[in-house]
Amino acid sequence: MRAWGVAAVLAVAVSLPGTATVVGETSEPEATPATVATSVRVEAAASDAVDIAAAEAVTEMSTRERAASIVMGHIATTDAAALREYMTDTGIGGFILMGDNVPETEAQLREIVSALTVDDLLPPLLAIDQEGGVVSRLPWDDFASPRALRTAPVAETAEAFSGRGSLVARAGVDVNFGIVADHTADAGSFIHSRVLGTTPAAAAERVTAAVRGEGAVVASTLKHFPGHGAAPGDSHRVVPTTSIPLAQWRQTDALPFVAGIDAGAEMVMFGHLAYTAVDEAPASLSARWHEILRDDLGFDGIAVTDDLGMLQATGIAAYADPVANAVAAVVAGNDLVLAVMFTNASSAGEIVDGLVTAVDTGGLDAARLQEAAERVLTLRLRIAASGDTMLPCPDCTPVAQSD
Repeated sequence: MRAWGVAAVLAVAVSLPGTATVVGETSEPEATPATVATSVRVEAAASDAVDIAAAEAVTEMSTRERAASIVMGHIATTDAAALREYMTDTGIGGFILMGDNVPETEAQLREIVSALTVDDLLPPLLAIDQEGGVVSRLPWDDFASPRALRTAPVAETAEAFSGRGSLVARAGVDVNFGIVADHTADAGSFIHSRVLGTTPAAAAERVTAAVRGEGAVVASTLKHFPGHGAAPGDSHRVVPTTSIPLAQWRQTDALPFVAGIDAGAEMVMFGHLAYTAVDEAPASLSARWHEILRDDLGFDGIAVTDDLGMLQATGIAAYADPVANAVAAVVAGNDLVLAVMFTNASSAGEIVDGLVTAVDTGGLDAARLQEAAERVLTLRLRIAASGDTMLPCPDCTPVAQSD
């Protein structure tokens, strides 16, 4: 990739005032109509420059570079040298930190994140599942869990995710896969302990609050589209299925996703869920569900798969090949493919090879790959050009909220 594409973005970034945010302290300058208008114009100009630079940079990429840029991989280690070697060798665009990547302290985690970032001018998308409660990768996250938040005033969700997002950002991680937009009142449901609301309206309010709460410091992700609550079963073992019609979905399970998109979430994670009245295939592999997300809900950010290894774990023969699953996911409309279960240090490279072969043989439209690469690179460049830094505050103590 030609360096001038990145340089163009950084030229915009360095011309803007950067900020350093310290958790626990805030300082807001007095805003006047003139300064607000200027800020809006500058922000729009910077955003346009990033979009243009991303498109130009992807044009200069080889097919292999494009393919690598839309893979988010994982290896289970806290060895900084091994992590850096993995990112250098694969050239992939992202890494998801799981529990097996998180050491005992925040300072140690920042060292790991630094090792994952091979190029500071073009950092990878580093993501983590920091929902709070039962899905929490950061042991020091004491903010209220979804179980507690769904019976608390909506404002408490914004406060909890503001703090939670700050912890994620302080670690150097820029994407939180942490906002569950599913809803269910069924206490026996696999997803029940993780939802922010037991009704569509309650979930929508709290999803909006969560996105706005963490949005100042990390990129938000809504999951698991089109909604795990209506489809019973654990998608780590089976493909949960529901026969509810699309019209019913629009009035129920769609609402929290619509709310989160309207609030500015940058990513939507597709679940391995089959809404058979719409498509027999899991939504993660369904072009129809991607059309609904783009055309009906107006989402223009990054569509990311849930862990593709979950499809293998179902034991369904059609999903036995992880590379074929990744290709099918991109063909369907995903921009970023996530692979964790059953993977090793060579798995990401195998997926990249498979995507390249699919383009070369006509199984994957080159334009579809380019579109995906542009969306992913745009977010990476926005993060690189943001000028925002989240610094640890040794004397600040987050306000813990009991579950």
